[in-house]
Amino acid sequence: MYILLANFCFLEICYISSNVPNMLLNFLSKTKTISYNGCILQFYIFLSLCATELFFLSLMAFDRYVAICCPLHYLIIMTKKVYGSLVAACRVGGFLWLLTPATLISQVPFCSSNMIDHYLCDLGATLAISCVPVPKTTLTCSIFSAVILFITLFFILVSYTLVLRTVLQLPKGSSRKKAFSTCASYRIVVSLFYVMYVTPGVANQPGMQKFVTMFYSIATPLLNPLIYSLQNKEMKLALRKVLCKV
Repeated sequence: MYILLANFCFLEICYISSNVPNMLLNFLSKTKTISYNGCILQFYIFLSLCATELFFLSLMAFDRYVAICCPLHYLIIMTKKVYGSLVAACRVGGFLWLLTPATLISQVPFCSSNMIDHYLCDLGATLAISCVPVPKTTLTCSIFSAVILFITLFFILVSYTLVLRTVLQLPKGSSRKKAFSTCASYRIVVSLFYVMYVTPGVANQPGMQKFVTMFYSIATPLLNPLIYSLQNKEMKLALRKVLCKV
């Protein structure tokens, strides 16, 4: 579990670093520009890391499934070699998944009035400044986004359905409570990410899209370390002391 959390935290650092430095630079600068190649690169890296995070969340769901449903076989199934292979597959899969959308975006003709109404080169904001309608590119990118979203969500739901079934078969008491507490932080993280990730697709107001994108690309990675730290008893005690003082 801690190997996955360490890799997940590293991924969150990369995820935030793909857009925040340029955003802060634009806040301080009067020009607020990004080169064409820089925009395509930011689009590819940002969304590749987003896809990698979706794969990681699925992997963490599988890890919890093995830990709770097959506890006696956990150390045999989830060896360091298996962990390394799965983590590498998530990273490679995330960057390979966005190759086609990034290639299609790089072939879109952009007009002279190339002002992106966003703080990063997101899919909708980038396609909005195209000189000509590009329905095939829009449809292809939307399909790629929807497929990875629903595949990973389906995998997570199946894993946690099996976990829930196993937990409900345990006798009431500390065993069931411990099993639920093991998954509590993960459920909060998944709920935050998926709810905020799906919202930009259904929000019609550009301002709302920017706010929601900022939430799942900046606020969620900032909250995740705190959420996972609450699994630690010392952190829980320290938080209780702070809240009592307040």
